Amino acid sequence: MSLALSVLDLVPVRSDQTSADAVAATLDLARAADRSGYTRFWVAEHHNMPAVAATNPPVLIGLVGGATERIRVGSGGVMLPNHAPLVVAEQFALLEAAFPGRIDLGIGRAPGTDPVTSWALRHGAGGVSDEAVNQFPEYVDNVLAMMEPNGVGLALRGRTHVLKATPSARSVPMIWLLGSSDYSARLAAEKGMPYVFAHHFSGSGTAEALELYRSGFRPSPELAEPRTFLTVNAAVADTAEEAERLALPQLLQMVALRTGQPLTAQRTVEEAEAQVAAGLPEAHQDLVAAMRRRWVVGDADGARAEIERLAASYGVDEVMVNPVAGALGGTPAGSAPARVRTLELLAPVIDGSSIGRS
Repeated sequence: MSLALSVLDLVPVRSDQTSADAVAATLDLARAADRSGYTRFWVAEHHNMPAVAATNPPVLIGLVGGATERIRVGSGGVMLPNHAPLVVAEQFALLEAAFPGRIDLGIGRAPGTDPVTSWALRHGAGGVSDEAVNQFPEYVDNVLAMMEPNGVGLALRGRTHVLKATPSARSVPMIWLLGSSDYSARLAAEKGMPYVFAHHFSGSGTAEALELYRSGFRPSPELAEPRTFLTVNAAVADTAEEAERLALPQLLQMVALRTGQPLTAQRTVEEAEAQVAAGLPEAHQDLVAAMRRRWVVGDADGARAEIERLAASYGVDEVMVNPVAGALGGTPAGSAPARVRTLELLAPVIDGSSIGRS
């Protein structure tokens, strides 16, 4: 199998970082992905979370696009019900104009936040309403049409008005539907769009969602055959033991999220180890173990073998890695060397090179 690798980044914020530090670390990570031959670098959309600075994908994509040379840059994803379709179309048409042939627009339906923040996004400033969730298929069509060079006709008061995302488009981003349930799988198949299931977050239902997508796929002018890839959390280090240590802060972060505990900035490795040493409830220990089994954690050879096994199991030729390796105390605030090292150690999966294999 010729396996491509890509990167998903949530712009994590550690207990020893500011938001500015986290963005600096993300740009460093993107440059590492660019020089190591990764296919694409996607950023997420999450709001009002102490450990995540990925609040605005278009802004981050502009920063990453300017800091890199060849890698595709995109959203994983924009949560469309939070935004007016025209605004999203304008943002990504402009990004495509700035970085032609390098922009991906991944679209999701979830709020990406808690209910109160979701209300603030959709109502607090006169924004879109909760009806946007029900109108999601129409919103997707609108975004697709408005980015085309001819735009879309809007019928209003007996006249047709043309809406264009940008005055003179020469190319459009590649547009993907994202999801963690079968809803987006069915919709992507119906519309003949590429699709990604959030395996890194859900961990279950991936095979079923991909089968729904592939079996129901209807070819479109943009896509003749189903196109998808796999997402996975990964922490890779020079030894398997070190990788296990580095994965611990994110594992504890996910336990807090899944069990309704107060969320905090991501712990350092030492802070996470101290929390475990103080004692975790048995149910939380079981949750840590269950999540860990779904992640790729190990040395370079073991991690590469596991990624190749997952790709073969789900029938994909691309895997998007979310590098979740934490940081040791004393790490420079504007960097995330363990996350960079994860990408460097996995790079031979892409091209057979010896990048990072010292």
